[in-house]
Amino acid sequence: MKYLHTMIRVADPDATIAFLELLGLKEVRRMENEAGRFTLIFLATPEDMNAPGERANAEVELTYNWPEEGKQPEEYAGGRNFGHLAYRVDNIYDTCQRIVDAGHIVHRPPRDGHMAFVKTPDGISIELLQDGTLEPAEPWASMPNTGSW
Repeated sequence: MKYLHTMIRVADPDATIAFLELLGLKEVRRMENEAGRFTLIFLATPEDMNAPGERANAEVELTYNWPEEGKQPEEYAGGRNFGHLAYRVDNIYDTCQRIVDAGHIVHRPPRDGHMAFVKTPDGISIELLQDGTLEPAEPWASMPNTGSW
């Protein structure tokens, strides 16, 4: 058995891609299905990518269901019910700072130098785990949680 991907539904693919790029993911392939009225966008970390034309070792699949003409995209509630994606990062403080600098919230700051939680624009929780452990550092060490994560 081999893990292939995790699928999440998104209301705004561009916003979600931009957010996931802050974490280091890159789009590896995209499929448009006019008959089914949906787009599938696959992203992966550079470490999980294989040779061009081959699927990555592990991917996130964004599914965008096209709205009916003249209507808004469907909003997906309950992103927390999904659970979360998890990624190991080289420097959790730098990663969280990129997210904050881009106008997003770190819902569970890396107070311990090891773990943080953030959310995509669609409310999907992402756990960030430090490769190893960094010493607790400000402003993260004293930062409170914000909302749910």
